[in-house]
Amino acid sequence: MNKKRLSHRQRALSVFAPIWTILIVLLTAFIATVEPEQFWLGAIIGSMLYLGVLILVLIAAGGLDEKGSRKKLIGPMLTGVMYEKINSLNEPALICDSSYKIVWANRFIHENTTGGVIGTSVNLLFNYKIKDGEIGKRPVDTVVAFKGKDYIVVEDAVGAEDKSYYLLTLRDTTELLALKQQMRDEDKVVAYVIVDNLEDLLQFEQERYRSAANQVESYIREWGESVGGLVKEYERDKYLFIFEAQYLDKFMTDKFDILDKIRDIRVGSGNIPVTVSIGVAKVKGTMEEKENAAHVALDMALQRGGDQAVVKLEGEIKFFGGRTNAVQRRTKVRARVVANELITLMAKAGNVIIMGHRFPDYDAFGASIGVARLAMLCGVRFNIVTNFKDVNIKKCMKHFEKDDAYRGVFVDAAKGLDLVRSDTLLVVVDVNSIRMFESEHIARSVNNIVIIDHHRKVAEFEKEPLLSYIEPSSSSASELVTEMLEQALPLNTLQQNEANMLYAGIVLDTKQFSKGTGTKTYAAAIYLRENNAAFEKIQDLFKTSIRDYRQEAVFGEKIEIYRNCMAIALNEGGMDLSDKILAARVADNLLMLEGVAASFALVQIDNVVHISARSNGTVNVQLILERLNGGGRYDEAGAQVKDTMASTLIRLKEAIDQYINPEV
Repeated sequence: MNKKRLSHRQRALSVFAPIWTILIVLLTAFIATVEPEQFWLGAIIGSMLYLGVLILVLIAAGGLDEKGSRKKLIGPMLTGVMYEKINSLNEPALICDSSYKIVWANRFIHENTTGGVIGTSVNLLFNYKIKDGEIGKRPVDTVVAFKGKDYIVVEDAVGAEDKSYYLLTLRDTTELLALKQQMRDEDKVVAYVIVDNLEDLLQFEQERYRSAANQVESYIREWGESVGGLVKEYERDKYLFIFEAQYLDKFMTDKFDILDKIRDIRVGSGNIPVTVSIGVAKVKGTMEEKENAAHVALDMALQRGGDQAVVKLEGEIKFFGGRTNAVQRRTKVRARVVANELITLMAKAGNVIIMGHRFPDYDAFGASIGVARLAMLCGVRFNIVTNFKDVNIKKCMKHFEKDDAYRGVFVDAAKGLDLVRSDTLLVVVDVNSIRMFESEHIARSVNNIVIIDHHRKVAEFEKEPLLSYIEPSSSSASELVTEMLEQALPLNTLQQNEANMLYAGIVLDTKQFSKGTGTKTYAAAIYLRENNAAFEKIQDLFKTSIRDYRQEAVFGEKIEIYRNCMAIALNEGGMDLSDKILAARVADNLLMLEGVAASFALVQIDNVVHISARSNGTVNVQLILERLNGGGRYDEAGAQVKDTMASTLIRLKEAIDQYINPEV
């Protein structure tokens, strides 16, 4: 109706304008005839009346001043009242077309810009960064800056004359955003800091224990005081640290340099560094929820070997440090506790399923056999999920072909999935990443999971285990399971073939006791030997076929020494999944080269590049391969990359560069 009334008024003024002009001329002539001496006065009055009518006609037509022009443009879109309201806003408002060009802007924009904005792009005015297809679909919390203030943009589609336009109104949120940022900065972050194995390091030098502990405490308190935080020792060598969230970014930027500072404290005749583990939680919720999240982060730091900080954020976990090898604990208390807990869980379960990682080795198989013996002790039905097509496992299974206790125990992944019940207990050994489980489907189907592993934890569990026994300081999963068997089994219960498999797992992962060993490793080996483990009984497992020997030689044709201390060997074709073990063997052999601190063997199998990495103890190959979504231990790690060999090699070198120079 408004539009029709306006059109009629314009039409009336346009039609009667000539008549009014004639009347004004006649009036001027009449004045000149009656009063000739007032002719000029009459002419002036007539001219003014004429100009007034002309201006009225032009204004009615919407074609004179800027306000009228703009009002005519958006007249079909907005009512007169709304137009005046938007035009007089003390905040920016504009209309743009589908090509993001400004066709109208309110008074506030015109008064705060120079040179005119009509016809220019919205992107130039607000740095709005609209892309094709995004106009009218932007989130309501899009924030832009204009004249030193922050605004939230609200988009509304409007139409006129069969064309699409968009009304953008901006709401000043400068103070609100500043208040939100202040609240985020002042939000409390909870952290736990504990000293790694200080008592184990100093058990033969008690007189120096308190001195080193005091020095560590002094560094931690100085660190807390530097940001005005609260540091409380809640247990011996264990600290609670609460600070404002605004300082966490600085800690992460500095890569938690407190780790390096404490690592400079050396003790004992071996000049061993003291290390700490830190768990930090910056999450939403109550202080209790923050404290629980910090505990989870601390557990992950410990399960990754210590000497590192783990920061748990909303939907993300970040790792810092972890550049020293874990120190093996001498006590077997935890092994006894874990064994008792596992036996209790097995006794309550309807059945037990045991599995290792994909492409299993002797350590995964041996640890599975050890867990099976615990299941026999509980009298619960159990099965071991394995890949019958794997050549290496076929060798192991031959040792159990005539054993009645293991008849029907070994099943494939499909059969294992059929065995899953609501009360099934899944025990996973030698792996903690679900992507590497022998069967992901089984792991996602069961309700109750137990993890026993010696690799560093790579991330949070998708399904929290009932029991998690992860000790990166141990040489192998077979060593961990052997300790549990020693604490739980009656004498002379472990069979010889079972002892042989566990022994084979330890021998494999320690390279015949030449690396990664500790007092507990030898103690486990002694226990297995006491149960009739004999290396000569498993020698066939470690023999190399002619084909494997020749394939290993192929690696030797493409060896590169990168960064003067990293050996990289390639095998780009003619390999199958059974040859993955060869890469690990080649990586071991490359460490024998002079000047090599770490080695990487890459093998192309179908469209996946398998990487095996080894270290002499001075390089953390796990941190390097984590950048390629891999994992493992400090001195032994692996990764699988779905890419070409050339691209994978480039990514590997970049990961090595970032490890050597973290600041780059």
